[in-house]
Amino acid sequence: MKILVIIPAYNEEKSITGVVGQIKLNIPEADILVVNDGSNDATPQKASEAGARVINLPFNLGIGGAMQTGYLYAKYNNYDIAVQVDGDGQHNPIYIHNLMELIIQGSADMVIGSRFIKKTSYTPSSARKAGMLFFSALIKLLTNQRVKDTTSGFRVVNKKIIEYFSLHYPVDYPEVDVLVKLYKKGFRVMEMPVEMQERKTGKSSITPLRSIYYMIKVTISLLIESLKTIEQ
Repeated sequence: MKILVIIPAYNEEKSITGVVGQIKLNIPEADILVVNDGSNDATPQKASEAGARVINLPFNLGIGGAMQTGYLYAKYNNYDIAVQVDGDGQHNPIYIHNLMELIIQGSADMVIGSRFIKKTSYTPSSARKAGMLFFSALIKLLTNQRVKDTTSGFRVVNKKIIEYFSLHYPVDYPEVDVLVKLYKKGFRVMEMPVEMQERKTGKSSITPLRSIYYMIKVTISLLIESLKTIEQ
């Protein structure tokens, strides 16, 4: 079984070596692909030196473009499982085998590493918590499915979703959008509890203003998509 760990990375030179090293330690059978999303620091060099394969995008496409690049690579190199891990060190690779188990058993098409299935040390800000509850309710409204951690980027998918994501992936802020698409297509999505680690370096790009913009944009996108009966 071929496994690919995809790490979208933008200016993660201080953390990428540790992230790649932890993945190699916990899941040595996997190949590791860093999609360098137009970084202007030493991210690609550090990733390569750590032992990852690196694709260099010519300019910053955002998380959606970087992830679809990774899924295209997975499709054309015939991988059976793809694992999405952030480059900032928040996703602990120790959980990857647990997340993959439901995929290997054939019980799910996507498994999400969730902070809210059971109590963990993660405590979101009030604004972020409100956003997560809002998106969880919106997904429930549009799909009749309940997802507790709608914005977790710690995800494992099977070959069918690799194929789907290689053709269909939102450009930006994709985490919530893809959940609705997958449910509408009949894919099986499950959550498993994980502990998230503190960000090793740098700071999140999600500010209060960006959060508001994110919520409005994603909501409009989802409502428009819900009106379509046939996906182009």
